[in-house]
Amino acid sequence: MPTPGSGYLPAWAVKTNLLYDATRTLNLGVEFGLTRRWSLDVSGNYNPWTFSENRKMKHWLVQPEVRWWSCTRFSGHFVGFHALGGGYNWGGMLPWGIRPGAGLRGHRYQGWLAGAGVSYGYHWVLGNRWGLEATVGAGYAYLDYDKYPCAKCGRKIGSETQHYFGPTKAGITLIFMVK
Repeated sequence: MPTPGSGYLPAWAVKTNLLYDATRTLNLGVEFGLTRRWSLDVSGNYNPWTFSENRKMKHWLVQPEVRWWSCTRFSGHFVGFHALGGGYNWGGMLPWGIRPGAGLRGHRYQGWLAGAGVSYGYHWVLGNRWGLEATVGAGYAYLDYDKYPCAKCGRKIGSETQHYFGPTKAGITLIFMVK
């Protein structure tokens, strides 16, 4: 792993976000070194599952991010600027057994989103090729969706848009680095 003056830096890395894994969301990320202190991270997520009682949090999401590292890429603190875009069909549930409010419990929302934000993270070196990263981000997302009366049935109630400000990224990510 990079040590001061060693000249060694990983060229790229493959990663999986363990928080997404915990929600049964398939995900894969790739991060490329651009310069000694800059990298480009691109991650994709996909959840095609319908759960018991027709509850669902089906979605796909793409989230590219440019990162500036305080020392060298793939080691220590970083600040990122990310974009996000995706589609969703969500109703009747929240992840990890969190009880949804009446709006999500009694309705289904199907649409798309796009946005951007900033993030902060830290990368721990676990070995010659392995790392662990924690990251959080906040920003803006524009949501455009159709609303239905319940998670599995009914005619469309209407179409709406929302401007969302808040968390846009969270991760505890396992990383495999490549020279």
